[in-house]
Parts: sequence; structure tokens; C-alpha cells
Amino acid sequence: MSFTLDQFRLDGKVAIVTGAGGRGNSIGRAYAVGLANAGASVVVADLNEDGAKAVADEIVAAGGKAVAVKVDVADEESTLAMAAAAKEAFGGVDILINNAALMVDVSYDNCETISLENWNRAFSVNLNGALLCSRAVLPSMRERGGGRIINQTSGGAFPAIGLYGISKLALVGLTTTLAKQFGKENITCNAIAPGNVTSDAGKMLVPDDSPFIKFLEATCATRPRGEPDELVGTALLLCSEAGQWITGQTIHVDGGWIMRP
Repeated sequence: MSFTLDQFRLDGKVAIVTGAGGRGNSIGRAYAVGLANAGASVVVADLNEDGAKAVADEIVAAGGKAVAVKVDVADEESTLAMAAAAKEAFGGVDILINNAALMVDVSYDNCETISLENWNRAFSVNLNGALLCSRAVLPSMRERGGGRIINQTSGGAFPAIGLYGISKLALVGLTTTLAKQFGKENITCNAIAPGNVTSDAGKMLVPDDSPFIKFLEATCATRPRGEPDELVGTALLLCSEAGQWITGQTIHVDGGWIMRP
């Protein structure tokens, strides 16, 4: 079979993007709009129902197909309801992007002083949420002959320093496990590790005058910061027929900040 650009198209596919209706200029919104532009019907899922509806309306106004669903990824019943809503609206699920996460709201206390409440809250969303959402869509993916799962990890997990990085490194372990356990069913699982992104949340955590920007300028091979849309190409590769032989991988999209052999 010869390669064609059509292998990047997602016509007829149904995608769920969690955390896609959060803070304004977000990575989740970029994923949802990008997948819709490639032909997918998109379920815009977020705890922020109004934000999810705004992104879904944006996609529909541009000629795409989308619905908004309120979801708490840390709650199993809520994730099952999300999967059911996707099936009701579009017939099933082919693609899941586990983008929802706590980042700005995570405690940055050290391991000696952090409360178990804050620790468990971060893991309930950043790790357990990806597990619950993946389990919720697996039956539909099986019915449709396979699927694609993408977990959003972070350059901040390499190495992990603090609770956020620890939770995101654990997500890499979940990625390889799902890839191994479900690969024979034509269900792939990969992770995207963004660098410093100029999303609204990213700029709240790392403002323009942060000393961390100077560190990245000295560390990154190219630019120290990227736009949310610059992650979409990697997502399309991993979601589409073009990337069907890729699984269990973490792809760094970060201007050459983290380099691993």
C-alpha cells in the first residue's frame, strides 16, 4: 500500500477529547478543533460544561460535527455516561485523547509537607482519570474494530520533580501498559509530552517574565515555547491510519527541551 496524505484524514471517526472546554486558549480546544478539521466527529468533554459547549459550537459553526458533554474524569459513572453520550450522538468511539488534568491547581509543596488529600486529588484526575476514560471507551472501540488512545503527559515528568511530574510520569506507565494489553485488538496507546505551551493555563503557571523561560531559552534546541496548535500534528499522526504502527511511545513536542535516545 502506497502512502497518501488521505491517511491523515479522520472522516467517519469519532473522537473524545477530555479537558477540551477549560481555560480559553487551551491544548484541549486545539486538539478538538484540529480533529474536527481532519474530519472527525468530536465529543468535547469537560467538567466546565459552558466551556465545552463553546468549543463544540465553534466546531459546528465552522462546518464540523461536535457535541459537548460534562464529565468528571475522576468519577467512573461520569466517564461511562460520557462514553454513552458519544455512542448516542455519533455511534461509538474510535479515538480518545486523555487531556484533562490538574496542573495550575496541583500542590507544589515538597514530599515532606504535602497533604495526602492534595496528593490523591492530583492522582485521581491525572492518572485515574485516564484509566477510567480508557476503560469506558474500550467496549465501543472493540465493537468498531480498534481505536486510538492518546495520554497527555508532560516534559515536566522527565525527570519528575514534584507531584505534577510524578503523576505525569505514572501516566507514561499506564500508556505502555494499555499499549501492551490491548494492541492485539488494534487499539494503540501513546503519549504526547508537551514542553512549555502558551495556553492560558501554561501562561498562568509560567508567565512571560518567569525565570524558567530563561532556563528554557538556554536548554531548548529551538524555541522555548510553543502554541497549543503545534501539538495537533502529532495528535493527528497518532490518531490516524498514518500512525497505526506506533504504540507504547511517548513523543516529546517541546522544541528539543527533553531529548531521549
